[in-house]
Amino acid sequence: MSARTHLPVGQEAIAIKGWIGAHRFLLLRRASQLFFLALFLVGPWFGIWIVEGTLAGSRTLDILPLTDPFVLVQSMVAGHWPALTALIGAAIVVVAYAVLGGRTYCSWVCPINPVTDAAHWLHVKLGLPKGWQPKRNTRLWIALAAILASALTGTIAWELINPITILHRGLIFGLGFSLALIGLIFLFDLLLSRQGWCGHVCPVGAIYGLIGTKSVVRISAANRTACDDCMDCYAVCPENQVISPALKGKDGTSPLILSPDCTNCGRCIDVCAQDVFHFTHRFDNRIGALADLSSAATIGAASPDNGSTHHAEIN
Repeated sequence: MSARTHLPVGQEAIAIKGWIGAHRFLLLRRASQLFFLALFLVGPWFGIWIVEGTLAGSRTLDILPLTDPFVLVQSMVAGHWPALTALIGAAIVVVAYAVLGGRTYCSWVCPINPVTDAAHWLHVKLGLPKGWQPKRNTRLWIALAAILASALTGTIAWELINPITILHRGLIFGLGFSLALIGLIFLFDLLLSRQGWCGHVCPVGAIYGLIGTKSVVRISAANRTACDDCMDCYAVCPENQVISPALKGKDGTSPLILSPDCTNCGRCIDVCAQDVFHFTHRFDNRIGALADLSSAATIGAASPDNGSTHHAEIN
């Protein structure tokens, strides 16, 4: 619910941008996730081998190696020194996400994200309580525990229970245990801990967050002076603690969302009727660059010509 307007979350944005405009990045993310999943499945399903492997480690067109850095670290401490191609693959992944934002992996690639997003949607629809909220550094402790377990057992420990890899295998060899595991994650987020898996538990996201600590691609609240305190961005953000420093910062503070917890999902951009947020780079500290655009959009939405009685107050 929008605190200032008493409208459901995103309704102001839909009135101004249209439904597609107010879901642009959500739709792009779903297309991206399906695209990456399809790349891995068309080989075993149809014999069209574009990518071999899983998100833990793969080779594209028999040329480009990609390796999950978390898997690489576990392999090394387990005493299994990786091949040169695996090292190159991990380096490529680290560089890519160091530029794009580490947790971009979580919102644009990971096939578990639609599951947890669906659980959150239903959680909100049912009006369920927030539930248990572990500290956010819990996922880092789980990552460390997985690394120690790998060292002690000589295995890549997290891969034994990694739902991302298990889902891939299930889609190829048949759902069963994988479906049960995905169901448990869904129920965990729905009933026990709102947005708990991705936000508090998953060690893969924690490692990518560390990789993207100084990432180049960032979201900026450049037009924060136009914010009307509707709170829609907080309602849709899976890591909403990252918003306030940029949106509510004092004069002279950066409008950039610099926390490595930000997943660069773009939902804050989607649902903001005032166009406060946009994608940019970490060196762009401009404030008010989109003010004229936001004002024009607001005036257009309130115009009698389009039959709207919507009015957005600009501070």
